Amino acid sequence: MAQDPLHRVLYVDLSKRRFWVEDRRDLFERYIGGIGVAIQLLHEECPEGCDPLGPENPIVFAVGPLTGLFPLASKTVAVFKSPHTGNLGESHSGGRSAVALRLAGYGALVIKGASEGPIYLAVHGQRVHFRDASALWGMGSLFTVGRVIREREPGAGLRTIMRIGRAAERLGSYASVTTETYRHFGRLGLGAVFGSKKLKAVVISGRSSLPISDEAQYRKLYREVYKRAVGSEAMRKYHDLGTPQNVLPLNELGGLPTRNLTASRFEGAEGISGEAFAEGLLGRRLACSHCPVACIHLAALREPYRDEPYFYKTSLFSYDYEPIYALGAMLGIGDPQGFLRLMDQVERLGLDAMSTGVVLAWATEALERGLIGGRETLDLNFRWGDYETYLRAIPLIVEQPNDFYRALAQGVQYASSIYGGEDFALAFGGNEMPGYHTGPAAHLGYLIGARHSHLDSAGYSLDQKLGSRGERPEPEEVLERLLKEERWRQVLTSLVVCLFARGIYDRELVARCLRVSGLDIGPQGLEDLGTEIHREKYRFKLREGFSLEDLRLPGRIFETPTPLGNLTEDFFKRAIARFRQLTAIS
Repeated sequence: MAQDPLHRVLYVDLSKRRFWVEDRRDLFERYIGGIGVAIQLLHEECPEGCDPLGPENPIVFAVGPLTGLFPLASKTVAVFKSPHTGNLGESHSGGRSAVALRLAGYGALVIKGASEGPIYLAVHGQRVHFRDASALWGMGSLFTVGRVIREREPGAGLRTIMRIGRAAERLGSYASVTTETYRHFGRLGLGAVFGSKKLKAVVISGRSSLPISDEAQYRKLYREVYKRAVGSEAMRKYHDLGTPQNVLPLNELGGLPTRNLTASRFEGAEGISGEAFAEGLLGRRLACSHCPVACIHLAALREPYRDEPYFYKTSLFSYDYEPIYALGAMLGIGDPQGFLRLMDQVERLGLDAMSTGVVLAWATEALERGLIGGRETLDLNFRWGDYETYLRAIPLIVEQPNDFYRALAQGVQYASSIYGGEDFALAFGGNEMPGYHTGPAAHLGYLIGARHSHLDSAGYSLDQKLGSRGERPEPEEVLERLLKEERWRQVLTSLVVCLFARGIYDRELVARCLRVSGLDIGPQGLEDLGTEIHREKYRFKLREGFSLEDLRLPGRIFETPTPLGNLTEDFFKRAIARFRQLTAIS
């Protein structure tokens, strides 16, 4: 069998403008790929206590053994030290990024150092180029950046283009990286790390072949996975309405955070629901590379040109549940066109939509309470539902013309530490709250998850299952269920499988797919590996100063009832005590 390019790691030093390749079979055979390998590379390359915006902070991209071989194995994992939290940064993106990296002949890419001037990195198989990006730096829209690079670089139809916008150039701590226009490394500030390195974009393409140990068995297994994917009711949901299908059910349950979580039901939910977008604004669907589901939904917004009757501009905008929550319900915006205009602003400038919405929601309430005034907001009067004012505020968060907007650009936890209102500053571990106020499991998951994300352990899903069954388990049991789920997800994100497909790739199927790709790890071995990778994540977090004692719960979550009733501090104290017992983390 030919050498598997998955073992090859491409190292790039931006400071010296040099690159080299190493065979890291030692890592890929032990940790599979994806997050398992990426966290080890982060341990190796990130000096303890380094400045997240300094040249020593590495960027690691990694893919897995199922990438390019099986449906829905379409994600790339990125790890770095987060400028947003000062700790573990981990973000995942779809698009073409994963398949492009593997077909270029690599299982991982490590970017070190910093350039003196703006550049972008072009990786075309074995060829690596450091391109001047001076003309791209400062462009008002990262969509334009993508268009320019597409005209310059080869690999059309196969390549990935990851790029940053103005927010990342200005080092906003929750700036994102956009791939293929509609997918993102969204959370925890990877864009700011790009910006600190003067790295405007990364382009990757290649045409490597992927070896298979048993081609007949591979074809048989591929058909099985494909049929499961296209025949699954769960996957059909993602195709038909996408994640915005969650809006109305969560609103009915009383789990949709509204107006900075002063309420958990939004009277305008119908207007920004998945059904409303599908019926009135859906323009097309897209799929990530090697995915048959097409969960990416694009809304078509038709706007008249000023002083030009009968002439219209039609723009396409990607929409998902989390942006709808953050830039819709959290800001009291039920107008779908207003939401899309906000989404366009956030996308063009390269901000994380969730963090942006939560930050603006906090600022609106802080203004209502008199903690800030016109001097801070530069006379912008934030009001719930007033998307025109929010449209004017977002560029100010990016450009940071005064201390207040500089604070907003560093996130809600930082801003509230200066201006007050910490009880209604909705952040967990420094990361802004996701869009689920479903019960104790959701918030516990945000608190103890390795990246303080709803995707760490899907506590919101556990809440809804418990509610439908009328169950009220003890805090210790809830914690154990979340921890078990998070550890299994380390396996899925090492393969790397899209977490939407977690119901398809069960333990038995994963073991069979790995066997075809050359790795023989049984279900129990996979369970043990997930536990080890989770431990390795926390080893990095503890090394960088993480402590359970420092975690805070926003007071607001105790004030607004969830579908499972009011939350209590005692629940979280008992759950965290059990977390300590099971993980030896303090």
